[in-house]
Amino acid sequence: MSETTTTERAPSVYVPSAEALATVLAPGARPRRPSALGASLTFGWRALLKIKHVPEQLFDVTAFPIIMVLMFTYLFGGALADSPRDYLQFFLPGIMVTSVVMITMYTGIGLNTDIEKGIFDRFRTLPVWRPAALVGMIFGDVLRYILAALVILGVGLALGFRPDGGVAGVAAGIGLLVVFSFAFSWVWTFFGLILRSEKSVMGVSMMVLFPLTFLSNVFVEPSTMPGWLQAFVKVNPVTQLVASVRAVMAGESDPSATMWLLAWSVGFVLVFGTLTMYKYNRR
Repeated sequence: MSETTTTERAPSVYVPSAEALATVLAPGARPRRPSALGASLTFGWRALLKIKHVPEQLFDVTAFPIIMVLMFTYLFGGALADSPRDYLQFFLPGIMVTSVVMITMYTGIGLNTDIEKGIFDRFRTLPVWRPAALVGMIFGDVLRYILAALVILGVGLALGFRPDGGVAGVAAGIGLLVVFSFAFSWVWTFFGLILRSEKSVMGVSMMVLFPLTFLSNVFVEPSTMPGWLQAFVKVNPVTQLVASVRAVMAGESDPSATMWLLAWSVGFVLVFGTLTMYKYNRR
């Protein structure tokens, strides 16, 4: 009986050369790294796309301002002025500031939500300027600020508000408001990084925003307040913002309030922008 011996060949393993891998994996030149501004604008576009896909996010910049204008004009207008229309001339720039400053807190809430979902962990691995995701988010929120201001202005014009400063005065007022809101948003980005949940961010935001907006010159002149309260109102950054916006919309100017407004804005960016970047890079 003969035995047949079968010899199996070991499978050959193909090991590509470095030149072959380079041809497949990198057929062209490596793309240039995007600039800091370009990356920030891209993330800003992402924020706008989120609004497109979830339009309910615009509720706070449309319905909320309309409710505020109607409620305060007809609820307090007759008691604080000769008529609701007369009170509207004084009140509308202030409620515009209040509404826009209040919605700045959603910057911190949105940031905290993205962090909890792990989205920002992915952003941090991208070969782009690291703060671009934060700066882009705030760029996207600027549109929300402008939209809220325009909604309030439109309602005010329909109710009888007539700015003596004309189109230029209104544009200047909205510009000052956007500058301050952009700077103030850095406060909430910092809180969005250090607090554990979006509910915590909202709670802290309300604790800060309510005293700042209501203990100001939004609703009444500070001269009608007790002396100890006037001391706080005069140094309140919202008071300086309202005074500046109210002046330019009336075709006048308030250099002192505008100077303090810009000083507060620079201070918010320097202090809370630096703290935000430090915390974000080490999170």
